[in-house]
Amino acid sequence: MVKKTKPLVDESDEQSDEVFEKAAEVFRVMSAPMRLRIISALCNGEKNVGELLSEIQTTQPNMSQHLNTLYQAGVLGKRREGVQIYYRIVNDRVVSLCRAMCVQIASESPASA
Repeated sequence: MVKKTKPLVDESDEQSDEVFEKAAEVFRVMSAPMRLRIISALCNGEKNVGELLSEIQTTQPNMSQHLNTLYQAGVLGKRREGVQIYYRIVNDRVVSLCRAMCVQIASESPASA
């Protein structure tokens, strides 16, 4: 027996192509594990690059590249204080989506059984 589920959006809706394009862009931005680590690290509040580097094992140029991608996509906001740049989450919907996916995957993994 084939299980049927409800379509993601109403295909007769003229805006369905735009919805799929925007969703694909969100998934593209979130497709890097490093970006998910950054989002997770920022869930408890804003941090500067040095604080993020102390929590996440990577190089400063790599961190900056991922932060810029998340900023350009509207997931993160930033502010300057002296020479430091502080990043914070500004798109809670993306964070909720990532959390739901990560929790689901963790709950299905053999280690959690």
